[in-house]
Amino acid sequence: MRLVIARCSVDYTGRLNAHLPLATRLLVHKGDGSLLVHSDGGSYKPLNWMSPPCRLDVEIPDADSAAAGVLEHWRVTHAKSGDALLVRIYEVLHDTSHELGLDPGLQKDGVEADLQRLLAEQVDVIGDGLTLVRREYPTAIGPVDLLLRDPEGGTIAVEVKRRGDIDGVEQLTRYLELLGRDPHLAPVTGVFAAQEIKPQAKVLATDRGIRCVTLDYEGMKGIESGAPRLF
Repeated sequence: MRLVIARCSVDYTGRLNAHLPLATRLLVHKGDGSLLVHSDGGSYKPLNWMSPPCRLDVEIPDADSAAAGVLEHWRVTHAKSGDALLVRIYEVLHDTSHELGLDPGLQKDGVEADLQRLLAEQVDVIGDGLTLVRREYPTAIGPVDLLLRDPEGGTIAVEVKRRGDIDGVEQLTRYLELLGRDPHLAPVTGVFAAQEIKPQAKVLATDRGIRCVTLDYEGMKGIESGAPRLF
């Protein structure tokens, strides 16, 4: 992971266009290729970003940009959509790289872990005729909560949350992009399952072809499906 604090401006072009004027920001270039642009406020969410699969190219600025004080251009291009993030670097204040190694993934506890376990035993809550492949299906960017098969042989990736928000949809989107490259799993569809799903998350999930399922935790606890437990 590379961490750069720089005076920069940022332009996103593609499905939408966005501009961040010149300011000091934190640029996070992760090992999966993604780039995140953070400010010193606005909570934990980046101001703008490009998710994988994508590539970063460092370019020499043209004459006009150089005259304006730009040192280099970072151009991040999405491999599938062609969307592009252009970062104009005016001054680098800090630049370090760190090897973080493999991450074991989020260890869930409490109600969210119980929801995942109950849903693995009662996959009919998601849809008829589905079978469980595995809980915590491993990927290079973390485990998928549930991996299911439908009667036609298609794969369904399920992300389970207590309260579903936009970040959960983004997380599932990254899993779907990765799993969809595996010919043994494709085609892969997504289900976002939670006790409560925020309206903005539902809109984003629907736009990305992800189905939302609201879970009745109390009702699921009272059901004895008779299905064997994987763990």
